[in-house]
Amino acid sequence: MHSVGAAFLAAALVLAACPPVHADPGPSPRDVAKAREAVKERAKRLGAAGAKLAVAQSQLEELDSRVERLVEAYNGEQVQLEHSQQAATAANTRLATADAEVEKARQAVAVLAAESYGGLDLPEPALTLLVGADGDSALQSASLLEHFGHERAQILEHMRDVQEVAAILRAQAADAYADHQAATERVRLAKLAAEAAVAEQKRETKDLRARRDELQQEVEAARTRAERLARQRAIMRTRYSSALVGTGSTHGDLAANWALTQLGKPYVWAADGPSSYDCSGLTMRAWEQAGVTIDHWTGTQWTSGPHVPLDQLRRGDLLFFGYISDDPGTIHHVGMYVGNGMMVHAPQTGDVVRVAPIDRWDLVGATRPQ
Repeated sequence: MHSVGAAFLAAALVLAACPPVHADPGPSPRDVAKAREAVKERAKRLGAAGAKLAVAQSQLEELDSRVERLVEAYNGEQVQLEHSQQAATAANTRLATADAEVEKARQAVAVLAAESYGGLDLPEPALTLLVGADGDSALQSASLLEHFGHERAQILEHMRDVQEVAAILRAQAADAYADHQAATERVRLAKLAAEAAVAEQKRETKDLRARRDELQQEVEAARTRAERLARQRAIMRTRYSSALVGTGSTHGDLAANWALTQLGKPYVWAADGPSSYDCSGLTMRAWEQAGVTIDHWTGTQWTSGPHVPLDQLRRGDLLFFGYISDDPGTIHHVGMYVGNGMMVHAPQTGDVVRVAPIDRWDLVGATRPQ
């Protein structure tokens, strides 16, 4: 009995020392209401900041697109200038050959004229009167042609023919020269327009990007931790470009692999390497490594090979951005597909060659150079 009483006494002391544990009542209705208000407020701030961010981003994209259009217009005029220079050089070469043929024919007619006048050594003024220095030869008249025999008449006919050919080629050379001069002026004006646009872009982009970054911080502050982590993972995926390097030996693989070696090099408008690039300069040099020659211009890169459905893309295919019309200048940006829904491209002034997702709203199509 004594031991039982002692046990009860000990148990009583323990219970007195340890107060009873109550179950967790959970958040109060007031706590729930506050949490709901916090969620609503965060959603409201996120919506407002997101809308402002979208406006700022849209302004940046429009500014970048306008500059890209003008830069690619300049690249296009440069391509046309090269073509006009080649045409002018070819026309002048043909004209020089024709003039040489005219001179040979004049000499033959001069000999014929001297023989016809009894072997006399006629002075130059008399030869000029008979032969003509500009294609208006007295010997080409019907009466004189009838006067000479068949063989001599053929000499005169040849003289007339080569003079007519030379006159046609002289007109063509003049047209080619005029085209070249016009192309030179267009390049000058396109360069001025691009320079002005780039200068404006540099001025406005600084303020716009600062505002965008400020708004981005507001958006980030309103996101949950899980949302931020998800976005960070998506961003990090774009940085592991080494996983995009292919091991194949096709032309497209060669072009894409080389383009990925240029990551981090700065965008400079109208540049085509080796230390800086614009969008079409990068793709031109990349395909050059694969042995395929394309122009430094989105306008002709768009027609550099067959068009490829976007669900059948291969590494090295060129991706074009803008909108399609009869004016090639409405396609203002180009990137190169490197696999896994990603492209390598030179984005805009102030940026560097980088890897990015291809799913932009202004993606209009793809080609496979050949």
